[in-house]
Amino acid sequence: MSFHRRLSVQATLTLATGLLSLLALSAVGIVADFAIRVDVEQRVFEDTERAAVDWIGAMNEARPPPPVTASDVNLIQLVNSSGEVESASRAVAGRPALSKYWPSSDDRIQHRTECSATQCVMFTAVRPSPQEEQLLWGGESHIVYAGRAQPAILATHTLELLLGAAVLLASGLFAGVAWILVRQALRPVEAISRRIAQVTVTDLSMRVPQPSGQDAIALLARTANETLSRLQEAVDHQRHFASMVSHELRTPLTGLRTQLEEAQLYSDVDPRTAIDDALVTLERCQLIIDEMLALTRVRTSSHTPQRVDLTALAREEVARQGGKVPIRIHADENVAVFGNPVQIAEVLVNLLVNAQRHALTGVEVSVVRADGHATVSVLDDGAGIPPADRERIFTPFVRLTEGRRRDPHGSGLGLAISRAIAQTHQGMLTVEDSPRGANFVLRLPLAPD
Repeated sequence: MSFHRRLSVQATLTLATGLLSLLALSAVGIVADFAIRVDVEQRVFEDTERAAVDWIGAMNEARPPPPVTASDVNLIQLVNSSGEVESASRAVAGRPALSKYWPSSDDRIQHRTECSATQCVMFTAVRPSPQEEQLLWGGESHIVYAGRAQPAILATHTLELLLGAAVLLASGLFAGVAWILVRQALRPVEAISRRIAQVTVTDLSMRVPQPSGQDAIALLARTANETLSRLQEAVDHQRHFASMVSHELRTPLTGLRTQLEEAQLYSDVDPRTAIDDALVTLERCQLIIDEMLALTRVRTSSHTPQRVDLTALAREEVARQGGKVPIRIHADENVAVFGNPVQIAEVLVNLLVNAQRHALTGVEVSVVRADGHATVSVLDDGAGIPPADRERIFTPFVRLTEGRRRDPHGSGLGLAISRAIAQTHQGMLTVEDSPRGANFVLRLPLAPD
């Protein structure tokens, strides 16, 4: 496991902030150190040049009196061409020349720094003009050295140490602020984690706190809540499935057990008749199980949608249906949707079979475009469905009295499966008002042209 993986998000971000601030502030410190040094040097050389030029300007004899120094520039000498000091300030009286450097006549003012065993001196060497040399010394060359001891800020590394300490302190401050801000920012994540840890299979109703805004944490909270909602819905479906299966299978299995026990206990019971009756019961159990599995697959499985010509599919399924009751279809051309053609065909078959079962003289089917949807209407002229039962019939295993009378072997799952398919296609299946009979209406989003 790498070092990075051992660090928490908070520590990683804090470390990154500290390192980045250290790099940035180090660059600023280097620039600041260079700028301060250049500025101090420039100021020192400006002072030494001014002191030398002022003394030369005040000279009116070959051996001028020693200059009076009132600033840090206290090392001033007048040196002749032989290297002898003819006049000097008190600080360098009796000492040899500050330097042997001699500016040329073309560049009479030069700034220099020279070091000895004891100290470094910054000075300006100024050569008087030829006119001044002719007037004062009969044309003999002279040099004025004006300098001072190198300031401590340049002679030592104190400036670098101070800037380095400031950089480290500022980087540590930035890292500390980053630690606090990241911890504050991650508190909602910690709250989400604690709440999710409290969620159990027996109680999926809990939701994580959802902060306002559109940032990543708010998106995480919304996603977590949506996931919990889907998980709760899936578990509810699973519980409902188990409850319905146990309820619907209990009766036929109990009857099957009774039939077999009677055949075993009573000799006058025909074994073949008992076996035939048991097979009929088992067929009903198999039908219930198969349709319940189909309903579960519709609700939980994913499919790759494809373009489906709903007009052609409806006409094809109408043509396949036989029976005593005729089916008439009226359809717009090229009404297309996106979805699973097998599942959509199953919905149409369920609606057509149901309508034929309850119709008296005929069934009317229409396929039209309406309000951005493809609408399929299947209308029979039977007894119809009371308004109070129009939602109940889509509940698994719910069968009205008329439905049980016309199809005693049905499972009551066809309409539930059909509505589940419609919902997985972002559509809906409802029973709407009609002058006579039942009017089932399927609406699916139209496919873009």
